[in-house]
Amino acid sequence: MELQLKKYILPLKHTFSISRESHDFQNTLIASLSLNGYTGYGEATSNPYYKISVESMMAEINAIRSAIEEFTFTTPEIFHAFITKKGLSNFAICALDLAAHDLYGKLKGKPLYELWNTSLDHYPTTNYTIGIASIEKMVAKMQETPWPIYKIKLGTDDDVNILKELRKHTDAIFRIDANCAWTAEETIFNAPLLKDLGVEFLEQPLKADDWDGMEKVMHHSVLPIIADESCIVESDVAKCGLHFSGINIKLTKCGGLTPALRMIKEGKDLGLKVMVGCMTESSVGISAIAQLLPQLDYVDMDGALLLKEDIADGIIIHKDASLSYPKLGGSGITLRS
Repeated sequence: MELQLKKYILPLKHTFSISRESHDFQNTLIASLSLNGYTGYGEATSNPYYKISVESMMAEINAIRSAIEEFTFTTPEIFHAFITKKGLSNFAICALDLAAHDLYGKLKGKPLYELWNTSLDHYPTTNYTIGIASIEKMVAKMQETPWPIYKIKLGTDDDVNILKELRKHTDAIFRIDANCAWTAEETIFNAPLLKDLGVEFLEQPLKADDWDGMEKVMHHSVLPIIADESCIVESDVAKCGLHFSGINIKLTKCGGLTPALRMIKEGKDLGLKVMVGCMTESSVGISAIAQLLPQLDYVDMDGALLLKEDIADGIIIHKDASLSYPKLGGSGITLRS
């Protein structure tokens, strides 16, 4: 195989703020694997919360470049096992794993969802994320992009009142992501108020390691609670089963599609709702997520919609939130020049 790595700096349409950080650009790594005239593409974004940069991922991958290029590629699962043994971070593994899956599907001439024996007859609609800003700016973002489901980032001193104001401007479903900013007591108090405002569920209201608090919330919250920062890798799923209503799987955090497929199955076996989320990826990462849709209850794959300009073509998310799948195999990705 031939391996290529490239850093992209993706400008966002608007400043994106959550409870712990703000940014106007998203740095991302695009990895490509080429074999027999086909090229597969994968992506992993930088993330200061997890101390991951594009440069650190490139250094990790370049350290085993010769081993990757000499590897006899058969299936993404075997390739994933091979690179996992090399001690790479999950973010670096994700970029390579997504590229391997895209390549494999292109070699087979089928999209991944078909290779996984799933159907596009039914799949969830992605939410559109509204980051923390002034109420005027949050309303303006909703008016700029009318959508059936909004994920609202919260974690301020005035969260319930913010949502009351936003509700005046839309009938859309709301999902709330507090990004670890609330306490258990705050979550339990806010839940009925937010439910009355049309909130579907709360995502990661407490700090990732506050398991005692989450157990209390599970017993007293009137809204379902979805794990995000508490659910990073496969071993977290079982623990989340005792403390959450569902899990939000991020491909970059868990190490790609290979472990995500196992996490989806385990989550369902435990009776959890299963969601896959994004990290403001381009259409490279978003198109990989789209292949999982028939297996999911919820999805947050609006990353490319938040960019000023995309760098790839693949899944198309239309203005009415409907989807058009690419005809190419794999994740169906072509990189723009």
